Amino acid sequence: MPAKTPQPLTLTGRHVRLEPLTEHHLGDLFLAGGQDEEVWRWQGGPAPQTEDELAQQLRAVLEEAGRGESVAFAVIHLESGRAVGWTTYRDIAVEDERLEIGWTWYGRAYWRTAVNTECKLLLLGHAFEDLGMGRVQLKTDHMNERSQAAIARLGAQREGTLRRHRRRPDGTWRDSVYFSLLADEWPGAKARLTARIRP
Repeated sequence: MPAKTPQPLTLTGRHVRLEPLTEHHLGDLFLAGGQDEEVWRWQGGPAPQTEDELAQQLRAVLEEAGRGESVAFAVIHLESGRAVGWTTYRDIAVEDERLEIGWTWYGRAYWRTAVNTECKLLLLGHAFEDLGMGRVQLKTDHMNERSQAAIARLGAQREGTLRRHRRRPDGTWRDSVYFSLLADEWPGAKARLTARIRP
């Protein structure tokens, strides 16, 4: 089956719902992570101090999606009914059966909860099982050890590091650490992730 281009849709689990990101989510998102420097430390800029500043970030995500370069999701915490972060499919190459999960953040209150695990379970499952992707990649700043550990816990393989890959807002250079999961590795990873979010 040839791979398919991802489209905006809603994916629902037991703890989170991923739905198309819109400006309607702005208020919840600001409450979840606005003004928190630790949340935004690795996002390529300072924490937004006002809803307007966060709106500029959100519009950049939506503009990229509008150009067909990504698919953006709001992360809805089902218990509270609130948007607590966003995530995207990006770097999409259907002919090569690959995409990236990235530009992801969650409010700090949801770190080390089922939120990230179930988001990745939903996104990876859709990519491999519905879209027919053969490879999903994730990358992060070489200094972001928390993110690297979280990606490794998904079962993704660390592939290597692109040195001096991106300039940070403060002028220093980021090395990007790349991870990937392949279609034939997905069944085992799915079983482990599913077990982790059981009560």
